This record gives sequence, C-alpha cells and structure tokens, in this order.
Amino acid sequence: MNRVVVTGLGAVTPVGIDVPTTWHALLSGQSGISLISRFDASDFPVRIAGEIKDFCLDPAVNQPEARRMSLYVHYALNAVWEAVRAAHLDMTREDPDQVGVIFGSGAGGLDLILSQQAVLQERGYRRVAPLLIANMIVDSASGHIAIQLGARGPNMAVTSACSTGGHNVGEAFETIRRGDAEVMITGGSDALILPIILAGFTTMKGLANDNEHPEQACKPFDLQRSGFVLSEGAAALVLEQLDHALARGAPILAEIVGYGSTNDAFHMAAADHEGAGSARAMALALRKAALVPGAVDYINAHGTGTQLNDMVETQAIKKTFGDHAYRLAISSTKSMLGHMMGAAGAVEALICVLAIQHGRLPPTINYTTPDPACDLDYVPNQQRIAPVRVALSNSIGLGGHNSSLIFSTYTR
Repeated sequence: MNRVVVTGLGAVTPVGIDVPTTWHALLSGQSGISLISRFDASDFPVRIAGEIKDFCLDPAVNQPEARRMSLYVHYALNAVWEAVRAAHLDMTREDPDQVGVIFGSGAGGLDLILSQQAVLQERGYRRVAPLLIANMIVDSASGHIAIQLGARGPNMAVTSACSTGGHNVGEAFETIRRGDAEVMITGGSDALILPIILAGFTTMKGLANDNEHPEQACKPFDLQRSGFVLSEGAAALVLEQLDHALARGAPILAEIVGYGSTNDAFHMAAADHEGAGSARAMALALRKAALVPGAVDYINAHGTGTQLNDMVETQAIKKTFGDHAYRLAISSTKSMLGHMMGAAGAVEALICVLAIQHGRLPPTINYTTPDPACDLDYVPNQQRIAPVRVALSNSIGLGGHNSSLIFSTYTR
C-alpha cells in the first residue's frame, strides 16, 4: 500500500478566508459566531450563525462561469486554489489522469434550488436557468474543481451529512493508498445559512439560541451546553503519494495514516447512546494506521455542543482509548467556528495537520462548568503548546455516519 502525505491546505471559515487567518483566530480563541445578516431572521427564536465575512472570489476562478455556481462551490474553489498554491502543485507538470478530486457537500446548491424555484413560480419554466441541474447537484463542486484544474483522475462527492468532510478526505486517502491516483484534491464545503435550514434545525430543537451573546452560544462538553450553531465554509487538502511528493520537492505537512468509517444503524437524528459506532470508527482507523491507542496525542472532536452528542462522543473516546483517554488533549473548534456541516470534517482534519505542524492545540472556548458525564481534558479556553506526533479527527453525522481520520508527523 502507498504512503499518503498532506502537501497543501486551504480554508474559508467564519474566522478567516484563508488558512493563516483561520489558524491565528482559532489559537486566539476568537469566535466567528454573530447575528445573521444574510436574511431577516427576526421571526426566528434562533438568530445566530457562523457566516463567512468579507468573502471575495479567488481571481483564479473562471469569473463568467462563477455566475452560474452555487455559493458552496465558490467557497470550495477558493479553498482549493489556496491549497494547490500551498502545495506548489503545477498542473502543467502533472499527468492529469493521475490527479483526482473527491470533494463533498452535505446538501449542495440548495441556494440555487430555492432561487430558481422562485423564478419558476414568478416567471414560468422558460426562465429557469438552463444549467440549474448541473450546478445544484452535490457533486458540482468536484466537477468544477476538476474542470478548472484539468484533473482527469477519479472524481466524486461523498455525502454523509455532518461526516461528509471526513469521509471525502478518507476516501481520497484510500484512492492514493491503493494506487488509483498520485494526487487527490479533497475536502468539503457547504453554504446552508438559509431560512429553510434554520427553520428545520430550529424545529429539531438542535440549535443553541443565545442571541444576546452569539460568541458564547456554543459550549461543547460544558454542563450548560444547549445546542450547536449553524455555520458555513469550506476546507481543502492536497494529498499525494509519498514518492510523488518527494520527487517534485513538495512541502510535506503531515502523513495521513488511518481512516475508519462506520454507521450506528440506530436513528436518523440521534447517535447510538453507547457511542459504539464512533468507537468502532476510531478503532478501525487505529488498526489501519498500525497504532496503539496510547500513540495518539490529540483529538479534534466532533463536539457540537448538544447534550447527547458530546456525552456520546466522550463515551466513545473512553471505549476506544481506555485509561489513555484521560491523558489525551481533546478540543472542539466548533466552539469558535460553529458547525460547518459538510465542511466540518475537512476543516477539522486541516486543524489536526496544523496542530502537528506547529505544536499548538486550539482551545474549546466557552468551557466554564464541567459536566460529570464529560470528564476528559477538553483544552479549555486557552490554546496549549504541546508536541503532537499523532492527531485524530472525529466526525459524526445525521443518519448514524461516523468517520475518523488519523494524521502523524512525517518520517522517512
């Protein structure tokens, strides 16, 4: 099996529209949660979200074509171009058949569907955009990325709700590992701050609703946690077969060594209360990486801030790591970013790579009251300087989807 390394990162998040700005904000404990400005949310009990601010489309993106795209594709392309530049990847020097794209979204171009539905109702079917279908589908980002880069290798979009980002990175890893490509562009993107989505999650009773103090709303693992915060954005990673990366002198940021994927087969909107599915995903990732549980230094948790999710994830970590669970550093960056939906697992994988690279752990902010049911080390409120040799990223999605990714320092 081929070894796989990470050579480039890109991000569009509520705390920054590139990787350096995002990383600095996370280490500083800066929240990207604010009152919704995208639409009038005054009639909703929840009026906060993690909106992308000051977004400008990357000049490398085909501007005429961009007018047809969903906002989630704009976010994806910005993240991809940043990652490609960071990896020093020159497509004119690559075999396009050996460069693939696995880039997902939780819901795709829902903004286009809603806007064109209004056109249909108000102006008739003849005025509906002729390329609506091509640009609303969940794989439109992966298609546009391939077209703009000229990447002709494996191409798809994995959709698994809140585990989407993690699963896309994991499947891209497997594609290189088994020899089907030398380079994979991967990640996730979503732009779901829309009235219908806010309404759906509100009636599901999953959202935190501290409208007076938005930046304090998301409290993962805290006794007073009351729900997650809807967010948006994208993250991209360039993965490469090790020999290929070495041959072209690429910057090697970390190695991806493990990936586990499972399902709870329990409930569409609630995790298995014992955490068995997530525990199996972590165990599978450890087995694939040939690592013992004690080798892991840091976990970037799914950590949404809901009562059930955080308790279940804590139980799953204990089930997987035993006594070592109490020596692990664990943080939920959703406390600052909110839940970026299909992008969440990808941005959290990116954060694991940065933690390995810089030896710094972003905090779980808003942690003030310990919960006896969540009794691990959640890196409360302040960043921590600590060597990270092995980092694990967890994602847990509606429908019972679980993914776990393991990254390590690269050694020859």
